Amino acid sequence: MAEKMTIAAVNEAEEVKKQNQFVETFKRLCRNKTALIGLIIVVIYILVAIFAQVLTPYDYAQMDPISANQAPSAAHWFGTDYMGRDILTRLMVGTRYSLGLGVGAIAIGVIVGIILGCIAGYFGGAAEELIMRFCDVLQAIPSTILAIVISMVLGTGFVNTIIAVGIGRIPLNARIIRAQFLSQRKLEYVEAAQATNTSQAKIMFGHILPNTISPLIVNSTMGIGGAIMIAAGLSFINLGVQPPTPEWGAMITAGKEFIRLYQYQVLYPGLFMAVFVLAVNLLGDGLRDALDPKLRT
Repeated sequence: MAEKMTIAAVNEAEEVKKQNQFVETFKRLCRNKTALIGLIIVVIYILVAIFAQVLTPYDYAQMDPISANQAPSAAHWFGTDYMGRDILTRLMVGTRYSLGLGVGAIAIGVIVGIILGCIAGYFGGAAEELIMRFCDVLQAIPSTILAIVISMVLGTGFVNTIIAVGIGRIPLNARIIRAQFLSQRKLEYVEAAQATNTSQAKIMFGHILPNTISPLIVNSTMGIGGAIMIAAGLSFINLGVQPPTPEWGAMITAGKEFIRLYQYQVLYPGLFMAVFVLAVNLLGDGLRDALDPKLRT
C-alpha cells in the first residue's frame, strides 16, 4: 500500500513538473517579441480558417461572370477572379486547406519518423543500419522532386498531396529522434526502467521520447511553412490540389493565366502564403530559444 502511494506521489510530482516546464517555456516564448508576433499571426490564421465563412458575406464557390476580374474595391477588398468569385473569401477558406496540407504532411513525417527513430536509436544493430540506409535514400532525393514523383504515382488531390509532401519529412525526423535516443538510452533512468522489467515500448515512448521531443517540436513547427510551399509548388504544376478547391497554390496557378492584366489574382494569394510562412519561422525560432537551455536568456 505504501509503495503504491509512493508511486502515485512520484507520478503527481512529475505531472506538476511538466506543467511548470510548459508554463516557463511559454513565458520565455512570450518574452521573445518576434516569436510573439509570429504566434499572434499563426493564431489569427487559425481563427480565420475556423470562422472563414462567418467573416465574409460571399460563398467561396459561387460564380458571378458579370463580376469577373474586378479590381479590389469596397465590395470585394481583394477583387474577384476570372469566374467572379471573391478572392478574399477564397483565401480565407483556402487557409483551411493550406494549413491542413502543412500540418497533415508534418504529422505524417513526425509519426513515421518517431517510430523509425525510436527503433533505430534504442535497438541499434541491424535495425538501425536498415532504417538509416532507408533514410539516406530518401534524403538523397530533393524533397520537391520526391514530392513530384510520389504525386505522379498517387495522383492529384488533397490527401495524396499530404502523403507526397509528408514522406519527404520522414528522414530528418527519424535522424533527430535517433540522435536523441543515442544520448539518452544509457542514462540511469533508462537502466532503472529496464531493471524493473518495464516493457521496451513503454521505455521508448513513455520514458525516453518525452525527454527528447523538444528538437522535433522546433523542427516540425518550422517545417510547416516549407510543407505548405512544396504543396503550393505541386499545385502550380498541376500535381497537387486541383481547382476549384481554394488552396493558395491552386489559386496562384489559376491566377497566373491573367497575371499581365490582373496581377492581384496572384499577388494576394502569394502574400497570404508568404506572411504565414514567415510567421511559423519566427515562431519556430522562438520555440528553439525557449526550449534550448543553452540559448535561454
